[in-house]
Amino acid sequence: MKKTVLLFLMICPFYVLFSQTIKGTVINDIEKPIANVNIYLDGTKTGTISAEDGSFTLNLNSKNNNSLVFKKDNYETFTINTSEVLNKKLKVVLIKTKDIEEVVIIPFTETAYKNYIKFFLDSFIGEDQANVRIKNQRSLKFSYDKSNKILRVKAPQTLIIENKNLGYTIDYNLEEFIASFDENTTRFIGTSFFKETKNSDKVKLNRMNAYDGSQVHFFRSVFTGTVKNEGFIVNQITKYPNSKYPTEEELQRLKDFAKTIKTKTITSVPADLLDIGTRKRNEPPYKIAITKTQIPESDYTKKTDGKLFLDYKYMMQINFKKYYYELIKGSFVKSSIPINQTSFLHPEDQSYEIYDNGNTSNPGQLTNQGDFAKDKIEKLLPLDYQLGD
Repeated sequence: MKKTVLLFLMICPFYVLFSQTIKGTVINDIEKPIANVNIYLDGTKTGTISAEDGSFTLNLNSKNNNSLVFKKDNYETFTINTSEVLNKKLKVVLIKTKDIEEVVIIPFTETAYKNYIKFFLDSFIGEDQANVRIKNQRSLKFSYDKSNKILRVKAPQTLIIENKNLGYTIDYNLEEFIASFDENTTRFIGTSFFKETKNSDKVKLNRMNAYDGSQVHFFRSVFTGTVKNEGFIVNQITKYPNSKYPTEEELQRLKDFAKTIKTKTITSVPADLLDIGTRKRNEPPYKIAITKTQIPESDYTKKTDGKLFLDYKYMMQINFKKYYYELIKGSFVKSSIPINQTSFLHPEDQSYEIYDNGNTSNPGQLTNQGDFAKDKIEKLLPLDYQLGD
């Protein structure tokens, strides 16, 4: 059952002609001010904290389309696009989480935590867990649905993530983590606030290599119309149903048989069901083929009312030759031998607005694969990062 979130936003006129400012007050449902609320632009280093009387002021360096996040542990998080609240005075009402009913069908257990913590860290943090770690990892709650083979993870507290390689501490509000082992998919979404902890040449080098060829780098180049100049090649991919993959009817037979095993003693599995299971494990649902090469931005984007959108019905293959930066005699130079990277985006005929900072609207809904999917929290940079920072 989806829980109902009671959040209110009252906007009063507060016009400032030449600045980009957001002001307001954060209160609870009985009009009492809430202090120490973290208020930040999602995915950036720009933020503030509400005062004892709940008041706050947030100055923005430039116009942007980031989500403005109001986050305090034990309260429901509230987000709103900055374009809706610039130069206005806000009154934000947050509701305590304990006041909101939640029906938990599959319990969160210590056993699930122990069984799947490694999978979660590999999927969420990435490979380098020695230098990138969640400082309050034990606050995570794990739930595993055995019938449907689905793992869910929630974070009642803001996750404090220390990234020594990139020189940041990230306050991460994990909104959802869900992994389907049957479909072999993992998805997580959340909001983040960055605090810089160090900025040595080594850290700068790591940041440059994390940015170069990333999904953010790609979408920034799409926004500026410099995809080819930045080194990206985009191809059109067409998906074809794989005749060897089980049909919906066959998959349902497999599910029904699995339920039968739990209630009856079965010594052998019918040959046809063994075949269905083998094909499900070894064959992809679709086969793909490159049907158009080096497509221009105009093929997969459109402009509406001065806004740029990713709008494409095909899967996209994004190729990039990555020349890693090296630090030689105090200077950052690119290596001479590239590493070929291949990524896939699945717009699925949906439309996503592309912002100048490399972010998109509803980024959690845009499926990616390949090298883009490898860029987990260990390579996450602020959206206000610029190459060389």
